[in-house]
Amino acid sequence: MATGSVQVYYGAGRGKSPAALGRAIRAASEGKTIFIIQFFKGKTDDVMEYLKKLEPEIKIFRFEKSTEYFDELSKEEQLEEVKNIKNGINFAKKVLTTGECDLVILDEVLGLVDHGLIEIEELEHLVSARMEDTDLIMTGRVLPDALRPYVNEIYHLIPENA
Repeated sequence: MATGSVQVYYGAGRGKSPAALGRAIRAASEGKTIFIIQFFKGKTDDVMEYLKKLEPEIKIFRFEKSTEYFDELSKEEQLEEVKNIKNGINFAKKVLTTGECDLVILDEVLGLVDHGLIEIEELEHLVSARMEDTDLIMTGRVLPDALRPYVNEIYHLIPENA
């Protein structure tokens, strides 16, 4: 019986999302289906637009409506985006508990904890609720210690000049 794994790519530098996307492309080449749910991405990313061409194997979801980065928004706009982000979390929960796909990538989900938009317990529950044969990848700048017991593989990306 196959079981999925939980991976985290984190760190202050660049490369977390591209590393996760590399895993997505590899999984797609193996005939698997992938859902990428993005958080805090802001401005349109040409790479992500290009990857939309890989549908239906790789499907990209972004629930935030603004093209600006979250930190650049007014307080009112941030409150509206928090509602959209919560919709994204609820969608992730549904996907993970139903086994709709083989791999789920929650891109920049760790930042939601950093910004206090979700509690670490909610993220722990999300990871625990996934179907056992579904792979999960999470990215973000900071990996909370409380999440480490739920993770099979941890990749800490460090900027070259750090």
